[in-house]
Amino acid sequence: MSKPKVLVARAIFPSVLERLSQHFDIETNQADEVWPKEELARRMSDKVGAFTTSSERIDAAVLDACPQLKIVANMAVGYNNFDVDAMSARGVLATNAPDVLTETTADFGFALLMATARRVTESEHYLRAGKWTKWNYEMFSGSDVHGATLGILGMGRIGQGIAKRGAHGFGMNVIYHNRSRLEPGLEAACKARYVSKEELLRTSDHLVLVLPYSASSHHAIGAAELAQMKPTANLINIARGGIVDDAALAVALRNRQIAAAGLDVFEGEPAVHPGLLTVPNVVLTPHIASASVPTRLAMGNLAADNLIGYLVNGKPLTPLNPEILKK
Repeated sequence: MSKPKVLVARAIFPSVLERLSQHFDIETNQADEVWPKEELARRMSDKVGAFTTSSERIDAAVLDACPQLKIVANMAVGYNNFDVDAMSARGVLATNAPDVLTETTADFGFALLMATARRVTESEHYLRAGKWTKWNYEMFSGSDVHGATLGILGMGRIGQGIAKRGAHGFGMNVIYHNRSRLEPGLEAACKARYVSKEELLRTSDHLVLVLPYSASSHHAIGAAELAQMKPTANLINIARGGIVDDAALAVALRNRQIAAAGLDVFEGEPAVHPGLLTVPNVVLTPHIASASVPTRLAMGNLAADNLIGYLVNGKPLTPLNPEILKK
């Protein structure tokens, strides 16, 4: 009997492809081309499953071209590339890859915070350009991390990981705002105090964004919010592009309305707002918060587990729309 057909939309680890090939007839993309939506739909049109990354948009138009599709497994914890409602309406299961990247992403978030606070990339560019000819008492003086106030907007698992690193490792005063308050045991473990969004913006020395992207969180940090922050504050975004109004942030950085920013995600990425490329007080990284080899491999294997679990055994591990399993 022929194997079910599955599309792997981007290049992934050979060991993950080998696992998938044991169960499926797979079409791969190890050349790692980023297909236009029409090409993605064409290649997926005869498939029952697809392995995607956050760069493949799965919406009603794509789904309508893929009548045999039963599952799309995202190799990412975020899934704003999925129209989950459209997938549910057509009986297509959506899955993501949560949890396996929590600690690695929290590590990177703190690394980005420290690089921003201590002006690491700005000073490296200065050194590489041959401008370092003498020491000066105020040369690249940044802000302290230890003992400072760490603000966290979004307090899921990654936010909690950031909080624990700050409170336990650096003696920071941790405050947070979230859609719902953590239960007391979690707050105590994180040494974190719940505050309003206004107090978070007004009080934080270092504000880390870790909230999921949705229509309600679009531009959660814009010109009005930036105006409420301290002029000495640093803003760190490891969440999703679109949560920050990048155009407003570029203006705030240029005018020194806040001290600096560290950004791993951007609106319209891989494009970056040109204003962010011309200000010195920003650290920019290309969406690499989960980029350790063990973590990326775990993400790939979890996406594969979801495909195998659903198409072979009828039991996906991390469904986003589990209601379709009851139909």
